[in-house]
Amino acid sequence: MVADIIRDFWAVIVGVLAAVVWLVRLEARGISNAAEVRRLWAQRKEDMEVQKEQREEANKMLTEIRSDVKDLLRGLGK
Repeated sequence: MVADIIRDFWAVIVGVLAAVVWLVRLEARGISNAAEVRRLWAQRKEDMEVQKEQREEANKMLTEIRSDVKDLLRGLGK
């Protein structure tokens, strides 16, 4: 009885089993991709903070250079 059912529907059973395996692999890949996206967002945040600090440092140097140039120009005008 069971052997007859398996013999008659073996292709369907194998197809369903293959679909389940494929879905499990797909879920694992989705979980892996979600973790990678979280890692990339954290890295992006860190990179943006570093860039912000570098811009602030460059702006401080430019402000200092600008004030030095103004002082030099004032000295030449006298």
